[in-house]
Amino acid sequence: MTVSSLPRPVVVLGLAGIAPQVFCLAVALFSHDWRWIALAAGCFYASLILSFLGGMWWMLALQHKVSDWSPYVVAVIPSLAGWAAVLPWCLGWTWPAPALVFLALLLGASPLVDRELSRRFTFDPAWLKLRWVMASGLGASTLLLGLS
Repeated sequence: MTVSSLPRPVVVLGLAGIAPQVFCLAVALFSHDWRWIALAAGCFYASLILSFLGGMWWMLALQHKVSDWSPYVVAVIPSLAGWAAVLPWCLGWTWPAPALVFLALLLGASPLVDRELSRRFTFDPAWLKLRWVMASGLGASTLLLGLS
């Protein structure tokens, strides 16, 4: 199956989810006055998307009436990791690079969780391909933002 076999809104909106991070990266690179805001917005956006992914994994396990703990534990890790990444900002620390790099690595690796879950649940192979593209785009733009 190809990505084009997925419903059009899934593909278009899924890929459009990379745009806010690319926008934050562009602002951080080209506007000294807005750089801090772009870094903060990018950090929070990456955390938000991680939490969204965890919610999808939670719902997948719930829909399949899974009674063991493992998929639910995996599903809450992204929210906790996202929270841990923004916590330094809440404490007033001013160096965003470690949080952004941490989030970038988690986003980039997130399709590995999908692949593992696909051994237990049925996934459309086209969805797994799209997830790799989305995670790569968002992970790479988050990493570049952290290194900017």
